[in-house]
Amino acid sequence: MQKNATAVRIIHKPSGMVVACESERSQTQNKMRAMSVLRARLYEQERRRQEEEVAEARRSQVGTGERSEKIRTYNFPQNRVTDHRIGLTLYRLPDVLDGDLDPFIDELITRDQAERLQGGPLD
Repeated sequence: MQKNATAVRIIHKPSGMVVACESERSQTQNKMRAMSVLRARLYEQERRRQEEEVAEARRSQVGTGERSEKIRTYNFPQNRVTDHRIGLTLYRLPDVLDGDLDPFIDELITRDQAERLQGGPLD
């Protein structure tokens, strides 16, 4: 009596992942089971990659809180507001707290346009 070889080995070329299955009696069943295992492994690999991208994006957005990372400083005793990105200091703290940010916005726009004309990044 001759036995048929029913083992299946699938290689996913893009990832190099190899799945082998020989637990079923039929080659078709082994192939279906191997495809199912491969699909699950590829899904898990992609899910991990996406989670790592999200985690990396979050890590890059969170700063250390050091003084060098501050955008603005509000000094109430001296009625002063300083935007550290552009080095602009105004002595109009109540106006800024009431929402008058136009001087900062105008200066940021001017600096951004100047940087774009020079072809360099905004520092």
